[in-house]
Amino acid sequence: MTQERIPRWRAVSPWAVAWLTVVWVALWGQLSALVVVGGVLVGVLVCLVFPLPPLRIGLRVRPHLLLWLLLRFLADVVVASVQVSWLTLQLRRRPRNAVIEVDLRTTSDLVLTVVAEMVSLVPGSLVVEARRSTHSLFLHVLDARDQRGVDRMRSQVLALEQRVIRALGMEGRQEQAGPEVPA
Repeated sequence: MTQERIPRWRAVSPWAVAWLTVVWVALWGQLSALVVVGGVLVGVLVCLVFPLPPLRIGLRVRPHLLLWLLLRFLADVVVASVQVSWLTLQLRRRPRNAVIEVDLRTTSDLVLTVVAEMVSLVPGSLVVEARRSTHSLFLHVLDARDQRGVDRMRSQVLALEQRVIRALGMEGRQEQAGPEVPA
């Protein structure tokens, strides 16, 4: 069984060349025809020498749901900022932190990445590990007092995953949310 080789020139992506040209111009610190042409040539050369495999992302962006995702994310950031600020002002109270595992319901690497980034940007939570093999996130959560707090954070992450999937129309395995069965 032989694999058909893809021609090298097909590895030259216009978006990659454009991005590399922007980076080239930024590195030179000036905008001139010579710098732009040089950036395009360097971008093409980089794409030819270091070809990337084609990505099959399967996006179907839904603008109104993407707007809802962003608005809800901003609201989460504001609310979490206030909560973390209030927690730091309570001098006598010691927060109980936890590291929790959240198994995502989709197999999409892009969803895993987007959810991990969005969770890390919300104050009070930080992704300490993301496992691609199991599509799991391990989060350090500030002030998770009891199991109810852990479950609340887990459900918030899963709800964020659902909003990302709906907004970006991701393909991939998705399981229905059901009761967790202890192992």
